[in-house]
Amino acid sequence: MKRVLITGAAGFIGSHLCDRFIKEGYHVIGMDNLITGDLKNIEHLYPLEHFEFYHHDVSKFVHVPGELDYILHFASPASPIDYLKMPIQTLKVGSLGTHNLLGLAKSKKARILIASTSEVYGDPLVHPQVEEYWGNVNPIGPRGVYDEAKRFQEAITMAYHTYHGLETRIVRIFNTYGPRMRQEDGRVLPAFFSQAIRGEGLTVFGEGNQTRSFCYVDDLVEGIYRLLLSDYHMPVNIGNPSEITIMQFAKEILALVNNPKAHIIYNALPVDDPKQRQPDITKAKEILGWTPKVDRAEGLQRTYEYFKQVVKVS
Repeated sequence: MKRVLITGAAGFIGSHLCDRFIKEGYHVIGMDNLITGDLKNIEHLYPLEHFEFYHHDVSKFVHVPGELDYILHFASPASPIDYLKMPIQTLKVGSLGTHNLLGLAKSKKARILIASTSEVYGDPLVHPQVEEYWGNVNPIGPRGVYDEAKRFQEAITMAYHTYHGLETRIVRIFNTYGPRMRQEDGRVLPAFFSQAIRGEGLTVFGEGNQTRSFCYVDDLVEGIYRLLLSDYHMPVNIGNPSEITIMQFAKEILALVNNPKAHIIYNALPVDDPKQRQPDITKAKEILGWTPKVDRAEGLQRTYEYFKQVVKVS
């Protein structure tokens, strides 16, 4: 039985990855320091013989007994509200944490996949974003702690691949949504669902003309799984190229939730907020045979069913 270590295992994407690898017959070792993760996301796995969990911060030395075949590094605060609140931890997990896990992969002769992000493109001057685009990032702006942590993460991963011959994979994740998102994490979809269900104002920044491309989590996990098992070591975009403005998205949520008290309110644009986000997924199609399958209407309905259960209405 192959063994896989998944960091950030109690987080949104990490917990879905744990489910997938258990389903595929792996022995899964989850690791998380729980600063943003939630054990509720993986508690259904506790009784399983082939799942174990380590409460650990990967920014410190990482030891895992026994053999390892794969490592998936998904530990990091990922939403603006988190990395603005925890800038040092965000930089440390992207640098020290990645260094520790690359060292572990080297010692175990394991293949490692690191979770990068569309944020490496910054506020892009190329649209849609292709993997060859180097980005337009402000390293000292408030978002720089996340953007540069991920850019460094890619750089050190490629250095280990080139210098040590380590088997590495890099996934650049675009906006992803689905069950287990934290309602208070500050990202647009959980914020909109929570506000609409409670009958509050959906906070649109600027005039809502900025665009995003939302990928359902099951599709993302499928792309990550295929990338891990592929022979391709350069970065690959995984995301849904169906682009939508934030204003259009707010209206879709309002129509779905259908709470007469819910409405749209406006706030000033955050500093360095990207104006456009859309993945070019040509590489994912050609190399992995991957395209997203869940359209936004279906994905939002599934996600709404989850948020109806977790959002408290006073």
